[in-house]
Amino acid sequence: MAPGPDLSFLAQEVDSTTSTNVVKTSTTTPLPAKVFSTGSVVLDPSQITTDFDELRFEAAAFGQLQVPGKDRVHPGSTNEETATETAPLLSADLVSSPYNIPGHYLTLTSLNTHNLIFAKALTGLKPVRSNYATAPYTQALNFTTVLELVRGFVKDEGIEWKEQSFYVVIFRSKLRTGVDSDLLYQLDCESHREACECGGLLKYWFGRVDEERRNLATCFWRSREDARLGGLGPWHAKARAAGRQLYESIIFSTHRFTVLDGAEDFRFEDWE
Repeated sequence: MAPGPDLSFLAQEVDSTTSTNVVKTSTTTPLPAKVFSTGSVVLDPSQITTDFDELRFEAAAFGQLQVPGKDRVHPGSTNEETATETAPLLSADLVSSPYNIPGHYLTLTSLNTHNLIFAKALTGLKPVRSNYATAPYTQALNFTTVLELVRGFVKDEGIEWKEQSFYVVIFRSKLRTGVDSDLLYQLDCESHREACECGGLLKYWFGRVDEERRNLATCFWRSREDARLGGLGPWHAKARAAGRQLYESIIFSTHRFTVLDGAEDFRFEDWE
């Protein structure tokens, strides 16, 4: 994926009868029990917004998760809206990035229980400070909230969370002046689609370019091998080739993100 584009200009096709952007069509399939295994059901992606800013800055994808017969407010939020009793349209496709469009979803049936829980918890990921583009990574995003969500889903499931590691990629970038935004969007969007098709991409998040054209983007993968396979496609090759044309600088790093026993804390370290 091209690191950290500002895609606020993107105009999605919307349903003109509502004030919230929604995907007009979605394909639903019968859902195995494991999709419901953490006590929540997953609404069809068409039931939540397609707005980039709401998805990345307000953790709007968390609204795709509903707990039948149980109220759940986003941890750390003052939002009083709670889960509904019923989910009219369900899906095995999770909105796991700012792209709420077909071809860009995480297929939950491909995950084991621990990866499923963590992927659902990552729907709540959002920045906690305005200078996230340059701030220390673990202080830039709301990982305390993510762990709180993991603990909630573990409790729903009635299991014990044992230490689990995930592969994280971080992109810190600075765009060139006068960059071709259309090309930037195309490269990022198609590269993300390729990665989703390969599987194992649990979360892709990117911010908005700041006044000095800097940004942060990050991916959470099930494993390093998933990440390797996800980056082999032709659009990833095109994105790498266009790097010098689009970016004044790119800092790419890989890390191990370990959710410790009981999801009480995490360990973040370079991948070696």
